[in-house]
Amino acid sequence: MAKIHELATVLADQIAAGEVVERPASVVKELVENAIDANSTQIDIYVKEAGIKEVTVIDNGEGIAAEDVPLAFFRHATSKIKDRQDLFQVSTLGFRGEALPSIASVADVCLETALQSETQGTFYHVRGGEVTAHKPAAMRQGTKITVTDLFYNTPARLKYLSSLQTELAAISDIVNRLALSHGEIAFALYNNGKRILQTAGNGKLIQTVSAIYGIQNARQMVAFSGEDLDFKVQGYVSLPKLTRASRNYISLLINGRYIKNKQLLKAVLQGYGSKLMVGRYPFGVIDIHLDPLLVDVNVHPTKQEVRISKEEQLANLIEQTIYARLAKENLIPSALENLGSKPKAKRGPKAEQLDFTLAETSDSYEVKPKPKRSTAEITQILMGSSLAQPQETTPKPAKTQDVALTKPVIIEDKRQLDSDELKAWDEKYRAKVQAKPIDTAELEVEHADDQSSQTPVKEKFPGLTYIGQLHGTYLLAQAADGLYLVDQHAAQERCKYEYYREAIGEVSKAQQELLVPIILSYPTTDTLKISENRAKLAELGIELEEFGQNTFIVRRHPTWFIKGQEEDTIREMIEWFLEDHKLTVAKFREKTAIMMSCKRSIKANHHLDDFQAKALLEQLAKCNNPFNCPHGRPTLVHFSNSELERMFKRIQDPHQGKQTEL
Repeated sequence: MAKIHELATVLADQIAAGEVVERPASVVKELVENAIDANSTQIDIYVKEAGIKEVTVIDNGEGIAAEDVPLAFFRHATSKIKDRQDLFQVSTLGFRGEALPSIASVADVCLETALQSETQGTFYHVRGGEVTAHKPAAMRQGTKITVTDLFYNTPARLKYLSSLQTELAAISDIVNRLALSHGEIAFALYNNGKRILQTAGNGKLIQTVSAIYGIQNARQMVAFSGEDLDFKVQGYVSLPKLTRASRNYISLLINGRYIKNKQLLKAVLQGYGSKLMVGRYPFGVIDIHLDPLLVDVNVHPTKQEVRISKEEQLANLIEQTIYARLAKENLIPSALENLGSKPKAKRGPKAEQLDFTLAETSDSYEVKPKPKRSTAEITQILMGSSLAQPQETTPKPAKTQDVALTKPVIIEDKRQLDSDELKAWDEKYRAKVQAKPIDTAELEVEHADDQSSQTPVKEKFPGLTYIGQLHGTYLLAQAADGLYLVDQHAAQERCKYEYYREAIGEVSKAQQELLVPIILSYPTTDTLKISENRAKLAELGIELEEFGQNTFIVRRHPTWFIKGQEEDTIREMIEWFLEDHKLTVAKFREKTAIMMSCKRSIKANHHLDDFQAKALLEQLAKCNNPFNCPHGRPTLVHFSNSELERMFKRIQDPHQGKQTEL
């Protein structure tokens, strides 16, 4: 009796579905990618109970022809590619022909679709891989797919699903990445009827970033762009002060496809140099465009892992472009922001806040500032007289209802809050305020300069005048814009790092012979890695000779080693190679410079005389990056003049009713 047999189609589909459909987020990803490939301009996603109960995706794309609908549920049936040549220049998100049959094999799927040229649409129902209905239906152009009872026939997979919040977070993350990849499409995501995401779909990346990460975070991101003969990179990255403890806020996009790539992610982080704190990661949207022939997306069923030709060249371009963009920014943090409190926006005196007029326009009234009134006029306003315009040679006629709106509404009892006059005023004011959303106009203006990569920074680093030292740890200095506190250890660490980084980068052949050689022993696995990297170590002057089994001997070392720390330095360098055997010489030198600068810098509670303190401030100002130590900590913080005045109540807080300068 034969032992080998062919699996049933439904069973084969269920096995294959394990690679494509892992959780509800996988269903959303596959269906939305199909909607994007159909040239949709609007995609709405509705989920119930985080997609476990139901997922519905509605688009206004091209739709599916009636005769093609049954074929769409056959495995390896696709309209994206036709031959082998197409496979190596894929321009669509989907091409395998696995999404619909995989989903239909483990769920209940209803599809409604129609072409613009057809007089009627098509309804198609598949449950567990079996077709239960196929009939005409009334449908506008586009496609609507509803997936219910996910994993109903594979209950073991339901046990591995996480909580509803975790599953919903996974769906939200997928939709966010797709929205960032395709800013020209308006996305909307709803869970149990509650809207979670809404994008404008106008092609402006910064507005999509604002919709996903919030307008306050978007304001702390800067645009960048760069290109070479093979690649073009552009997008937004956050300033070093805006970071998170996870890499999940960095999105790598290749030709509109979200991908995961460790080398490119590392390039983004290296673009920040030493501006990031250890263990902190920035926000970033890295949009990469390249010839489809340079990338192979046929690596994994999820298509998030890809192979890129000339990957190292692309990584260098990303690193250099981000580094050059951030180098233009003044990165001195506000002292109050570092403490977690944000200074309040300046506001004028209360009397001046009331000083506006309602100017007549074609169809509405807009608030316009008016020249300062005299004390008598302000008193009349507060006492209830009309907001009369200054006398003009030709006064404008006013409608009866307009005059009524210009009269002050005096509230003497809380019950008057429901009066018709107050409701009319609220409606007029609300209509004007809501006319332009904040996350469109403001961000367009704020990031207009970001689009121009040549915009110079007004002043990269202030001219500091030394005042004194605090607790042997901080230097106090002043500039025209306020007070600066300098961390003397971080400042000198930065100065020494740049010195050693340059010195180590110009390693000479000068060696210091050891009277007593250093003997180093390692386990077999470590010995193999060290032997593989002996040539790299020798380039920096660390010459290892084999000295018996799993043992090396060091007879000399570079002259720039710190006296008394020779063995520790060599051991630490070798440990770096054990952690990352692909460590480059450039990275090796950088790590060495960081280590040496940290160990040789002054510590806290070390008192400096005036000459030493002034010299340190002068050296810091000459650094390429004077804002952070090599570990990412700020070298100095800033108290602005207005913050100092508020701290000493020279300017009273707005909530006290009146702002007075003493």
